Amino acid sequence: MTKAPKSSARADKILQAAGQLFARQGYYATTTREIARLAEVSENTLFRHFENKEDLFWASLDSYSAGFKFRRDVLEGLTAGHPPEVVLPRIVEMLADTVNFRPELLRLIGVAFIELHAKAGEFCLENLSPVFSAINGYLEMNIKIGRIRDLDPTILTSALIMTVLTHPGIYKLIDGKKPVYSSSQEAHRAYSRFWLNLIVPRMPAHSAPIALTEGEHSN
Repeated sequence: MTKAPKSSARADKILQAAGQLFARQGYYATTTREIARLAEVSENTLFRHFENKEDLFWASLDSYSAGFKFRRDVLEGLTAGHPPEVVLPRIVEMLADTVNFRPELLRLIGVAFIELHAKAGEFCLENLSPVFSAINGYLEMNIKIGRIRDLDPTILTSALIMTVLTHPGIYKLIDGKKPVYSSSQEAHRAYSRFWLNLIVPRMPAHSAPIALTEGEHSN
C-alpha cells in the first residue's frame, strides 16, 4: 500500500483536496488537474509529491483514515476488560463521530471497493481490521464471562458497527427523514442504550445505566 510522502503543508493540502474530490466524484471521474486546482497548486507540483493518480488516492485515504483509532480511555477499557456499560458507549461514540465528522472516509472506502477493488482489501487489513478485531475480542471475552448474552461475537461486532455507521441513511429510507436527536451525545446514548438493553443479561428496558462519554456532564 502506497503511503503518503514526508509531510509538508503543500502535500497535506493536496491530500485534503484529493480526498474531497475522490469522495464526491469517485476515482475515475476525478482528474489530477481538478485536484491541483482545488489545492491551488500546479499539476507539476502535484506530481513532484505523488508519482501518479492512484498513489495519490491511496495516500489520501491513508490520511483520512489516520483519525480512525481508539482514544486512550477506550483502548484502556478494552484491554483492562471494563464493563460493557462503560466501554460500549465509548465505542459507539468513536463510530458515530466517524460518520458525523469524517464522512469522506466512509465514501473513500466505498470508492476503493467499487473502483480499485484489488487493493481495497489490503487497506482494510492494515487500517480497519485492528480496530474491528479489538472490538470483537472485547465482546467475545465478555460473552465468555457472562456479561453479554451467548451470541456469535463476529455477528455481534458486525451488527454493532453497521448500526452506528448506516442507521442515519437507512432511517431515511424507512421514514423519509433523518433521525431526530437534539445533539450528537443524545444519538450516542440512544445507540448505546439500544445495544446494552439487547445484549446485557437482565438489563432493564428503561433508564439503562450508560456511562457518560467524554464531553458529557451529569446534571
